[in-house]
Amino acid sequence: MYVKTSAVKRTGIKELLEAILLQAEVLELSANPEKQGKGTVIEARLDKGVGPRASVIVQDGTLHVGDPVVAGDYFGKIRGLYNHRGEPIKEAGPSTPVEIIGLDGVPNAGDQFNAVENLDDAKQVAEHRTEKARAGEMAKKTPKISLEDLYAKLKGGNADGPKELKIIIKADVQGSAEALREAFIKLSTSEVTLTVLHTAVGAVSEGDVMLASASNALIICFNVRPDSKAKNVAEQEGVEIKTYNIIYNAIDDLKKAMGGLLAPTQKEKVLGRAEVRQVFTVPKLGTIGGCAVTEGKITRSSKVRLLRDSVQVFEGKLASLKRFKDDVREVAQGFECGMGIDGYNDIKVGDVIEAFEIQEVARTLESSAPARPTRPAGSQPANPT
Repeated sequence: MYVKTSAVKRTGIKELLEAILLQAEVLELSANPEKQGKGTVIEARLDKGVGPRASVIVQDGTLHVGDPVVAGDYFGKIRGLYNHRGEPIKEAGPSTPVEIIGLDGVPNAGDQFNAVENLDDAKQVAEHRTEKARAGEMAKKTPKISLEDLYAKLKGGNADGPKELKIIIKADVQGSAEALREAFIKLSTSEVTLTVLHTAVGAVSEGDVMLASASNALIICFNVRPDSKAKNVAEQEGVEIKTYNIIYNAIDDLKKAMGGLLAPTQKEKVLGRAEVRQVFTVPKLGTIGGCAVTEGKITRSSKVRLLRDSVQVFEGKLASLKRFKDDVREVAQGFECGMGIDGYNDIKVGDVIEAFEIQEVARTLESSAPARPTRPAGSQPANPT
């Protein structure tokens, strides 16, 4: 059955709803609102102010504020229920989409959630699922691999090269993580099997790096950045962290590497980080962040990205860099400064401004382009006319 609808012309909506009700009646779909609530997680994200937030659809029973729940590997007591308008409600019956607050982590999209009798039962179920998942993720520690290693071995036809490429995905929201996971799994070839070990929401942590180290995996970030500790541990363990803000770029890089075609010639170098402590509005200049440089240094010519809760919200260049009222070329760690970002004014207290530069890296592999023919010594080029 299909129903023609148009959001532009606003037609077919009534017919669509009638068709859905008809199918529900034919299939004898029903729900008991007197039971404990259960359903499916649609989306989930980490909110710095209130913690994990999960958008769910209640499929059976009724969900109440205060109910102990289990969602995937996480549990908690519902502290807040919000309807599709963001308004607080006390309960949600069958077929109701709601956002819940109170879980101790960010579940995956598609995870089932269930209300249970008490918090102890919820904790036991969640811990059992966590231990089971952890046992499946951990693998024997082997030498680390990068996209460049994969490219070199495939390009050289090394029979002893990697047969499996393991990936850990961190993203800003669960929907993006799941989209990357599904896309990556489809990239497996006859030479290389791509395995996604773990997907999660939020910044890359030390635990993610240690899992990647133990499992010989790459970490792919989408719209999030590793924190300082995780970055240092990754350098010590030799774990490669790739960051992207466009899904297709991540897919394209892996696809080219697995096809033996990727030869990266650019590398990002993080110069420093600064935390926004105050925000000022200056006529003709816009919003200025009063910052303290916490790592490295900030240079006037460097590119910058603005991070909020470890999620990248803007990337561009500095419009101004000042110490007191003077323009400066750079500000080192431990000093304060004022920064304006070109084309962006939504700077908030607590944001992190990361300065970086793109460096050209000499190719270590032969170019895939055809070699230019050489002419015999003493010969002259052909007359172009």
